[in-house]
Amino acid sequence: MHLSSIFLGLAGLLASASAIPNNNTVYKHFDCGVDLSHASDHFNKTVRQMHQGVFKAHSGTQIAGHAVRAAAAGPVTVNVAFHIVTTAAKAGTITQKMADAQLATMNRAYKASGVQFNRIATTFTVNDAWAVGAGNDATAMKTALRNGTYSTHNIYFMTDLTGSILGTCSLPSDIGPGTPDPSTYVTDGCMIQANTMPGGNIYGFNLGMTAVHETGHWMGLLHTFEGYSCTGNGDFIADTPMQSTSTDGCPSKPPKDSCPTVAGIDAIHNYMDYSDDSCYTGFTADQNKRMSNMWSTYRLGR
Repeated sequence: MHLSSIFLGLAGLLASASAIPNNNTVYKHFDCGVDLSHASDHFNKTVRQMHQGVFKAHSGTQIAGHAVRAAAAGPVTVNVAFHIVTTAAKAGTITQKMADAQLATMNRAYKASGVQFNRIATTFTVNDAWAVGAGNDATAMKTALRNGTYSTHNIYFMTDLTGSILGTCSLPSDIGPGTPDPSTYVTDGCMIQANTMPGGNIYGFNLGMTAVHETGHWMGLLHTFEGYSCTGNGDFIADTPMQSTSTDGCPSKPPKDSCPTVAGIDAIHNYMDYSDDSCYTGFTADQNKRMSNMWSTYRLGR
């Protein structure tokens, strides 16, 4: 997810790079570009109403979701499909073992949120164009590989993901009443650099946490620094402090505080910041509640 310039070999960074294994790729920073400007009008209206505590279902999808939720109880179980897409040159470099470790990482990360992932498929595809996913190639890939319905989380792990990013994902949205044609939501899901999976070769981002972060978007969360401001609604979550900048690395000493005039320090350990994988520790209680509400509003039973 991390939009970045690769800095291997830059003279000014030799000291920090000296401790990095030679076969690892290094990303200086990441930016997945998921924010309210890329969200649907339905999502924008819903997230504001949920934040204000005045949410009412206002679409066919939301009404259907609430009807299903009324009969549901307990933890959320999300069916997930992993799609490993490599170039011919990198075929075999992303393994079943890495996919298994990725699933375990996601389930550990979301356990406290009451969300668990049930993998229904793992596919392996060799296609040079799809492994990059530029333009129409991404749509062609998803059209061919997508599994399940709108409530099925499809993650495409691509060895050469376009844009030098580590991942990107779709926010939930209204797909209309009834049972829409799958073409309505074929582009839904996450595209993730495959080497962010556990055992991958992207230094600082190879513990599987990119998929954890991107899945947070798929479940309806925004970045903790949404809006890049110390005023306004931020990420529309009450218990995440205001934060005006994203985080690089894990700057805990001294604590990072991009909004010093507002209570609280930056939530650098939150899954929805841009910290290194090893810095992440979890979601807040209100983020957990938001994911549950978004799930029942947009995806449950769809």
